Amino acid sequence: MPVIGLDFGTTNSALCVAGNSALCVAGAGDEPVMAQFADGAVSTDTFRSILFFSAEALPDKRAPASAGPNAIREYLAAGGAGRLIQSLKSFLADHGFQSTEIFKRIYRLEDLVALILVPLRAEAEAFLGTLGNSAVVGRPVHFSSAVSADDERLAVARLEVALKRAGFAQVTFEYEPVAAAYYYGQRVEREEVVLIGDFGGGTSDFSLLRISPGAGGHIGYEILGNDGVAIAGDAFDRELLRHLVAPELGRGSKYRSPYGRILPIPNPIYFSFERWHQLSFMKARATMARLEELKRTALEPGKIEALIHIVSNDLGYRLFRAVERTKAELSSAEQSVFSFADHPVAIEKLVTRAEFERWIAPELKAIADCVDRLMAKTGMAAARVDRVFLTGGSSFVPAVRRIFQTRFGEEKIRTGDEFTSVARGLALRGLDLTAGSPR
Repeated sequence: MPVIGLDFGTTNSALCVAGNSALCVAGAGDEPVMAQFADGAVSTDTFRSILFFSAEALPDKRAPASAGPNAIREYLAAGGAGRLIQSLKSFLADHGFQSTEIFKRIYRLEDLVALILVPLRAEAEAFLGTLGNSAVVGRPVHFSSAVSADDERLAVARLEVALKRAGFAQVTFEYEPVAAAYYYGQRVEREEVVLIGDFGGGTSDFSLLRISPGAGGHIGYEILGNDGVAIAGDAFDRELLRHLVAPELGRGSKYRSPYGRILPIPNPIYFSFERWHQLSFMKARATMARLEELKRTALEPGKIEALIHIVSNDLGYRLFRAVERTKAELSSAEQSVFSFADHPVAIEKLVTRAEFERWIAPELKAIADCVDRLMAKTGMAAARVDRVFLTGGSSFVPAVRRIFQTRFGEEKIRTGDEFTSVARGLALRGLDLTAGSPR
């Protein structure tokens, strides 16, 4: 059976196989091979970690659920008649989220994660063939929302339950930056001290390792230290949303209380709205009733009406795409025009890279502090680090890259396969585990 590497991500997931030549593409030998997933007329090597529940449930039946590209396609076709759920990985360490009601049915968090992993596996097998029941699965150094070792254990246990429901009865967890080190290690020709930075949707994780080349593509490595912070791409998106979108939806405006006092619209409404993984949950009856009440008493009711329109019509994905597009453009240009329109909502604003970097300054500081903490904890001087390997979507953000340029030098930075390096590295790690390679 092939060795499976599975990267279940906050935004995207990926699956890779290694060590089975029957599954490898022509001429690739036993190189790791990424599963391909159909996305309309094209295929992609990532699978969106997203669920959509159709509103067209039969009596006494659960609402039909779709995942990945199918979820996005059905969500767009449904015109808001359903429930879109994203970023479930961000909840794994959260004791407060046990279950949620979707169209009068209760789903535990493990149920929802399994609803993503089961079709992911099915589509991977359609491309690769039978995958077996074991996998090496990535995990962050610190899960988002985790503040204690008990939180970390909860996250791993929940993920393991969902993986078993998807047919992976034997699971080995590996830190995601260590997996990225395995991927990077295939190119080393001598012993190197390498700092790995893995930037996901919910966490930024770092590992400092000593890597040496081995025979047959295997590597030797020693983990010198790990650290991580629950800040990454979603936090950057949140700042764009807070500054560009939320003011047009009532943030900072006022309403008249039952006693005639003029008060600011409560900020907690927008704290939930700014988190992609909570936007779908705002459709709860109590929340919608509160928004309708605020609209009746708001001094600018049109802005609250626009907020209600986005929530009730499940426009979170379209809004996310608009924010994501702006963030990507600011990685290669000094300015971008943010644009989002769905009547009666119409927002168009110019934003510069300098503004964006000012907005995300606290997040950048937290990431930089985490890197500095890791270096201090290991007692490793920056000059002794031979290479810095950055992977994940936020590694494209110039301000993130500068954190490492200023500490280690541009000449030491390496990148590559930013969205699949972890899955590839997990599969390679699985090969070493199969061969009995020591840690």
